[in-house]
Amino acid sequence: MRNVTYHYSEPVAVHIVQLQGELVPIKAGSIVVFDDRNSFDLHLGYAEISISCSALAQVLNENVFSSRDAPIRNLGIASKNSQIVVTGKFHLEGDVPFETSGTVSTNADGKIRLHTEHVKAAHLPVKGLLDLLGIDLARLINTNKVHGVTIDKDDLILDPEQILPRPHIRGKVSAVRIQGNDIVLTFGKPEVARFAVKQAGNYMAFRHSDLRFGKLTMHDADLIMIDMDPRDPFDFFLDHYQEQLVEGYTKSTPEYGLRVYTRDYNKLRKRPAKK
Repeated sequence: MRNVTYHYSEPVAVHIVQLQGELVPIKAGSIVVFDDRNSFDLHLGYAEISISCSALAQVLNENVFSSRDAPIRNLGIASKNSQIVVTGKFHLEGDVPFETSGTVSTNADGKIRLHTEHVKAAHLPVKGLLDLLGIDLARLINTNKVHGVTIDKDDLILDPEQILPRPHIRGKVSAVRIQGNDIVLTFGKPEVARFAVKQAGNYMAFRHSDLRFGKLTMHDADLIMIDMDPRDPFDFFLDHYQEQLVEGYTKSTPEYGLRVYTRDYNKLRKRPAKK
């Protein structure tokens, strides 16, 4: 993939700068089905993917800290002076507002570490007091009932494989940086160029194995979905890919491949109703 804005939902999207990987069926012996996001995972060989701080906060609120007894509520994330600022409410004896600030880095196991340097609770600085008493956030917040987030002393550890909705990504973060209000994640290392390397513009390219979309099943797939307007990223929403195809057009290659010129999701003439 190259220069793709990939929607997990209407408001939540990530920007895929580039990606090399494999779509792997969840069930052995089955195939990838575009119409069923639960039918496959995306195994990353190499990728550079950015997510805005606000989108990351929404993902965590909706998919990680959504239960009534979640240890953190109303999470907000922003970048300031090359640091990550996290706000929310501790679910302790009542909801206690908090704010943390610190740096972002990677763990040896390929997860993201939000290192806490300063903590405020109820608008009062508390990290020094917690240190003095020998208490850290891990003892205040129970993350046993949530998935994809753990706490190591005062640091939040995020697992991208678990916090993002389906289709899940599988891969370890090798580098992370803050760029404006985005968190940019690098997975793996660049691989040898694949078959679509000469394709111009923005695209999603699929080759080999079997792939089903709508009533069509491609065996030994040779499919490239090409952005009809390369002036900005290819805006793609798997839940509404059919509407995007309808407003585009298709060409066949002499090798029985398909080149599908696809309308950006955010430029559909009649946008699907919000779910």
